[in-house]
Amino acid sequence: MRGKNSATVPSGIAIPGRAAPGGGTWLAFLGVLAFSGSFPATVYAMEGFDPWLVAIGRAAIAGIVALVCLRAARLPLLPPRPHWRAYGLISLGVVFGFPVFSGLALDLGASTAHAAVVIGLLPAATAVCAVLRAGERPRPVFWAACVAGALAITAFTLTRGETTAAWADLLLVGALLSAAVGYTEGGRLARHTPGWQVISYALVLSLPITVPVSAVLAAVTPVAPTPAALAGFAYVGLISMFLGFFPWYAGLARGGIARAGQTQLTQPLLTLVWAWFLMGERYGAATVAAALAVLVCVAITQRART
Repeated sequence: MRGKNSATVPSGIAIPGRAAPGGGTWLAFLGVLAFSGSFPATVYAMEGFDPWLVAIGRAAIAGIVALVCLRAARLPLLPPRPHWRAYGLISLGVVFGFPVFSGLALDLGASTAHAAVVIGLLPAATAVCAVLRAGERPRPVFWAACVAGALAITAFTLTRGETTAAWADLLLVGALLSAAVGYTEGGRLARHTPGWQVISYALVLSLPITVPVSAVLAAVTPVAPTPAALAGFAYVGLISMFLGFFPWYAGLARGGIARAGQTQLTQPLLTLVWAWFLMGERYGAATVAAALAVLVCVAITQRART
């Protein structure tokens, strides 16, 4: 009986008894920690490269590394054809959508702190997608803590007195929705496929677009490869676009997409820490208060049973 039950499970079916909420939470947090440096790294990368090149080139870099990893593991370079639609949604969401929309918003003047509004609302959007696409049904207390956390981080960011162009905010909303879809589809597939393979397949499927587009952009746009710009580009290409998804998708699969996804409420605050450390930004008591409020909300969502 065990042998039959261990066969590959269709992507739309949850696996009862396989989730490990505690372990899933910590895995997801490791992914959040990796993602938290994305906005500062993107700002550094755009000091030497065109925003479009940073957004598409990071996926090309990650895709080539993913191709090498799949080959080294002696795995097929493409996922099973029945799952191509799901992988296509992942590609649209996290390979193209989030990097392009968020990068252009930062290029238009949105600071790392203001862009954190996207991350503050992303866990709630991901939870909604988990209900619609993954069949999860969180309890009311989960939704209450989820909304409270989103409101806390949004209020904190908006009261910092920063403004951006209206269409920059629209781009950030586009990034929010793109990531929510990509995270949900990836979490569903990671229920029966290791997380590193999920992101690798999505990146490899995107290579026919990302590599030639990146080559053209590198040829026709100004390039000033300073050490800081190269370091930022390397970070978003290797960490944000590839390695961070290993624990992230594994955490979503083990802990539940809606619940483990709430760990991303901590990402705006972690991003502010990076901005303080790398860019010299300073914060006061309001930051500490927001951090405590978010941590309380995350704790409640992790205790709420799905």
